[in-house]
Amino acid sequence: MSLVTGALSSSKMLGLEDSGEIAEKGAILMGKEGEEEQKRVNGHDSEEAGEEERLNRQMSEMSLYGTEEEEEEDEEGKGAKGIELGPRVSLKTEIEKDKDDDSLRRWKEQLLGSVDLNSVGENLEPEVKILSLSILSPGRPDIVLPLPVVPNSKGVWFTLKEGSHYRLKFAFAVSNNIVSGLRYTNTVWKTGVKVERTKEMLGTFSPQPEPYTYETPEETTPSGLFARGSYSARTKFVDDDGKCYLEINYSFDIRREWPSTG
Repeated sequence: MSLVTGALSSSKMLGLEDSGEIAEKGAILMGKEGEEEQKRVNGHDSEEAGEEERLNRQMSEMSLYGTEEEEEEDEEGKGAKGIELGPRVSLKTEIEKDKDDDSLRRWKEQLLGSVDLNSVGENLEPEVKILSLSILSPGRPDIVLPLPVVPNSKGVWFTLKEGSHYRLKFAFAVSNNIVSGLRYTNTVWKTGVKVERTKEMLGTFSPQPEPYTYETPEETTPSGLFARGSYSARTKFVDDDGKCYLEINYSFDIRREWPSTG
């Protein structure tokens, strides 16, 4: 509108006193200004629409790729392969290799600790046995989950209180050989819809007589009307070679209160 006002003022200064002529010139200028403004708006909207379309397409592709990776991992029962370090050998052979190299010998001794070579023999494949699973919550007795899964009369393995803090604790034994990249995965569904997927790297472990224990970081159960109810889940313990040492399918509940300990 400033251009129109300026044009009308200049017309008066030049002696164009006829009101009809002034109105006609003002209308022409206003029309041109309106066309230019509309072009700028349309151009800006077009750029925004194009950018929004590109972002939506990128997000859809990312979502698709993530879904495909999860489905592939579920189907194969394993994640990405670890780094190939060559053919697997027995611990006895591994220790005897490079025995003249003091630095390597000390490193292997530190890694293997007090491994009894007579007990591992010439076994090439590691063996991992999950001994126990527990749920730890502040101020509550530990929930020790029986293995194999023993559900209660309603088919539920355990029940948690909504909004409660908890950790998972695993106890497992390793024998025969070193297990590399042992990890825990857990997938949870509610009414058939996947609501959570957890992957926790436990680490690399050498054989030893005593069991290992591992605790996950603290988490909080969801809360609210829609969080309460029954869930189904699948838990796996897998290593870098894709070998699955335990797979369990079970159901659990999230309720308003903890179940009675009696």
